[in-house]
Amino acid sequence: MTDPKTYLDPAEEKMELAVAYLEETLSHIRAGKANPKLLDSVRVNYYGSMAPISNVANISVPDARTIAITPWEKSMFKEIEKAIINSDLGITPENNGEVIRICIPPLTEDRRKQLVKQSKAEAENAKVSVRNARRDAIEGLKKAIKQGMPEDVEKDAEANAQKLHDRFLKQIDELFAAKEKEILTV
Repeated sequence: MTDPKTYLDPAEEKMELAVAYLEETLSHIRAGKANPKLLDSVRVNYYGSMAPISNVANISVPDARTIAITPWEKSMFKEIEKAIINSDLGITPENNGEVIRICIPPLTEDRRKQLVKQSKAEAENAKVSVRNARRDAIEGLKKAIKQGMPEDVEKDAEANAQKLHDRFLKQIDELFAAKEKEILTV
């Protein structure tokens, strides 16, 4: 007889990964406030290899609308500026010779709506992943009945899979609601 945990544990792991991925993705969506994570996707040419800005400079947020980048080597100023300009951030950095400043402009109403829509799409993708994990677990449990698992054990395990599903969907909804509030706050 197979144990229901052999189907529920991988499902829970997939659901956790879906939520973690959503958190990571939402953190990269600009909400009008300065956030060092905006620069995570920007790579800089550092002695022939592409490295994240955080590996070649100190990144700080002095106020809600500014990101300050202090390169560890003077030679990196031009490289960092070029990488930011060529990125998909759509922001032009200011360089005073010691610090590169990125001023985050306030978002327009249309842009806010776009970002909420993008966040909602990411949340929906995470929900689909959670639903797929639940479906896979339930299919595995149904096959386990044919291998000798008692039906009542299978029904209990199915109910547990549904509880996991509901818990993770609630987390996804909470993450999206928090991001939506952050984006729409002027």
